[in-house]
Amino acid sequence: MSGFLLLATLATFAQKSAVFTPSEGAIHGYDPVAYFTESKPVKGDKKYALSWNSATWYFASQENLGAFKANPEKFAPQYGGYCAYGLAGGHKAPTDPEAWLIKDGKLYLNYNKEVQVMWKKKQAAYIETADKNWPGVKDKE
Repeated sequence: MSGFLLLATLATFAQKSAVFTPSEGAIHGYDPVAYFTESKPVKGDKKYALSWNSATWYFASQENLGAFKANPEKFAPQYGGYCAYGLAGGHKAPTDPEAWLIKDGKLYLNYNKEVQVMWKKKQAAYIETADKNWPGVKDKE
């Protein structure tokens, strides 16, 4: 897929919300704490739900919910769970919970594993650019 076509496709999925919230909840209903504690994506359970930052977050256990509630900034994915590669390009894009990485204690998600491969090639530069872009993109479609 060409870069232009990929970016155009990703842009069509943009949301105005500062958190990527598909119908299953923030980050597709996956537990953000589990990425840190289990080193893998784990689907959350609706009985362990928390509303934070205008989104519903789900957790695999009461313990994970408590950890997130005590320090959400530590566990929440960067850029509201939108694609880190897309943010480096100046726009929001959805993510796949299976395309993830923890770098310097921060959780980053990507559109899919193919995009993640591209993102990893210049990861530090993309993170720096995405960090600069996020405040201006956060509340836009």
